[in-house]
Amino acid sequence: MMVNGGAAGQGRRSLADVVFDRMQRAIKSGAYRPDERLPTEHDLAAEFEVSRPIVREALKRLRDQGLIYSRQGSGSFVRSIGLKQPLGFGQLENVSDLLNCYEFRITMEPEAAALAADRHDEASLAAIAGALDLMRDATNRQSHREDADFQFHLAIANASENSYFSTAMQALKDHIAVGMRFHGASVKREASGLMRVFGEHSAIFEAIRGHDGDRARDLMREHLLGSRERLFERRRPETEAEGLPG
Repeated sequence: MMVNGGAAGQGRRSLADVVFDRMQRAIKSGAYRPDERLPTEHDLAAEFEVSRPIVREALKRLRDQGLIYSRQGSGSFVRSIGLKQPLGFGQLENVSDLLNCYEFRITMEPEAAALAADRHDEASLAAIAGALDLMRDATNRQSHREDADFQFHLAIANASENSYFSTAMQALKDHIAVGMRFHGASVKREASGLMRVFGEHSAIFEAIRGHDGDRARDLMREHLLGSRERLFERRRPETEAEGLPG
């Protein structure tokens, strides 16, 4: 899979650009499985007929984009989050897309919560609790951490022990982040908004810990419906003014 000839027709594009592009396409097309180890730098250099520093630069860009990760002494591995393209989720472009994302989440996540209540083990429950602790600290500082919020929901999907839930959540991360960002701005404008939303997450966690699948399902659905209502019914004009694509 030499790149030298192809690079000549790419104008000023470097060999590292070409190697990066081809590896990115391979990862997103599903040519590599999640957590599969990539060939060594030496083998990739031989495959693309380039030097190892060029391969190293391309791998660094893949890591920076979150498509691969490294284990010291073991090499580079494909992140499952890098497999977004085959799922067919394009870029979130407008308010309608964000509404559709909420609609999908309201259908999917309550069932994931119910399964998590039934199937979680000590490790997966600890992951949910860890994200909740980060949210508690942020709430006490009158702040909202979108990253911890997403990790809470992702940890529940992981605890369902159904990879379709967790893969869908990972693929939707960028879309969900938009909603969480604007929702966080909304609840911070209310005196008790952050505490109320933290309470919703805490109740979901307690239902999961207590193996109460029906309650976990209902609470997750109520939480997502409330989030959508707070964002679109109360904040829609201001949200659009703040830059949400229209």
